[in-house]
Amino acid sequence: MAKSYKKRIVDQLLRRKLEGKGAVLLQGPKWCGKTTTAEQVAGSVLYMSEPANLKRNIELASLDPGLLLAGATPRLIDEWQIAPQLWDAVRFEVDHRGERGQFILTGSAVPPQTASIIHSGTGRLAKLTMRPMSLYESLDSSGEVSLGDLFAAPDNIRGVNDKTLHDIAFLACRGGWPEATDKSLREAIALDQAIDYYDMVVDSDISRADGVSRDPLRAKALMRSLARNQATQAPMSLIKADMTANDTSNLDEDTIAKYIGALNMIFVTEDMNAWNPNLRSKTAVRTSATRYFTDPSIATAALGLGPNDLTNDLNTFGLLFETLCVRDLRVYASALDGEVFHYRDSKGLECDAVVHLRNGSYGLIEIKLGGDRLIEEGCANLKKLSEKIDTTRMKAPAFLAIVTAVGQYAYRRADGIYIVPIACMKD
Repeated sequence: MAKSYKKRIVDQLLRRKLEGKGAVLLQGPKWCGKTTTAEQVAGSVLYMSEPANLKRNIELASLDPGLLLAGATPRLIDEWQIAPQLWDAVRFEVDHRGERGQFILTGSAVPPQTASIIHSGTGRLAKLTMRPMSLYESLDSSGEVSLGDLFAAPDNIRGVNDKTLHDIAFLACRGGWPEATDKSLREAIALDQAIDYYDMVVDSDISRADGVSRDPLRAKALMRSLARNQATQAPMSLIKADMTANDTSNLDEDTIAKYIGALNMIFVTEDMNAWNPNLRSKTAVRTSATRYFTDPSIATAALGLGPNDLTNDLNTFGLLFETLCVRDLRVYASALDGEVFHYRDSKGLECDAVVHLRNGSYGLIEIKLGGDRLIEEGCANLKKLSEKIDTTRMKAPAFLAIVTAVGQYAYRRADGIYIVPIACMKD
């Protein structure tokens, strides 16, 4: 029996992009569900990598690409990068048909060889990034608190959290990979999916990213270092020192940067840019990006950690929980035409996540495992940052919130700060 499709937040974004452009490139990490999502709206499908037709498809892409593009629209071209010349063929068809919503291009996260691509596709093709499932998409969040609704600063919010610390630890290790979210899977099998993904990255995908052969052992050392430095602005020098502790061969920062660049290309990592608000004081704002894996399970797989390991090491758990929350906030913010940034200044004041919408509205969020002391610290930070913002030059924050792992309820405090367990959130 075919598995039922779990709705994705990107579904509505894909339909919207198809209404406005002739073609859409749906990009993102392997195994995140791009093809399955595109199939939900496709009028017809061409599977370029279908073994029985692979050789023929590649030949036709050169000899008569229009034949491959013929079919009910939107026509899904899956694994299009096998024949990169299809990009220009799609752009040509879009131009000459003069209609929107003609094609969806999906494929593995390995970028195509671009030498044969003539036109960028600007104005004809839209790009849409898809990420692993948020807790709301995997049916692990009640969705009682909407990120979009918080921007209206409601007087009260209500939500009940039924997740324990161990539950959240399991969800961090399992990740948002669609194959892992099947509730019929045994816990051990669900956890295996992230480990399998990690193994493929270090053994193959990091080299396929740009055709440069890379040492799997060195790739593992890098990913372990990135995992240990999740949610930080770790400089290249620190990562190098971390890696060379067990690597006596010559390793320079340029080589490490190229490895990291390859991980970015295949959407294994997705750093968070710094937010630079207008402040009343002349405090210097740190501009370094914060390092994150696309999904927290990549970090746990790299470090060989399971749910029990996280609950026994709350410091590490706190960093990986932040990675989980950033993943979810990015998914939810995308539905609001928003992006997620971080803030840190030269005086040590930080804000874990700033959700900034295209209309200039923004919300400030601190991410905490839970507990009264951590929540109070987070609230104090939010108030301090809010007071530093020059509201004569930009909007005041639409809301202040603490996103937690545990805590029975989602509610608004007397001082107006929202306390929201991550398993109560949606877009």
